[in-house]
Amino acid sequence: MNRNIQRGQGGFSLIEIMVVVIIIGLLASIVAPAVLDRADEARIQKVHADFKAIQTALKLYRIDNYTYPTTEQGLEALVNKPTMAPEPRNWKQSGYLDELPQDPWGSPYQYLSPGETREYDIYTLGADGISGGEDQNADISVWDESAQGN
Repeated sequence: MNRNIQRGQGGFSLIEIMVVVIIIGLLASIVAPAVLDRADEARIQKVHADFKAIQTALKLYRIDNYTYPTTEQGLEALVNKPTMAPEPRNWKQSGYLDELPQDPWGSPYQYLSPGETREYDIYTLGADGISGGEDQNADISVWDESAQGN
């Protein structure tokens, strides 16, 4: 007598797999926005930290050289001695920053001296790199009220 014993295979049914995929999708839809918001907040915090470091270097530059770098000299004057007028009189040999930070979106920070309302302005154009915008695309200036509290 032949006995064919059928044993159940150890795999998952299509329904079970679909249920797991749906559960993972629901969890991702709940967790992803919270994680993305944290990433956006971290980028803004980096901007404010960079502003503080650049402002400190600018203050030291001004103490040594009696003026801020011009717009043409730019923030590069904090890393390498400017060769265009007005050449700094007492530029520190090691510079004022080891390197210029880039904004969280990979672009250089913008610098104006004199600024529109103050002696200088430092700003980023946001994620899109274009003037104006909202949320992550918004311009952020060192003089924004949110920058003052951080």
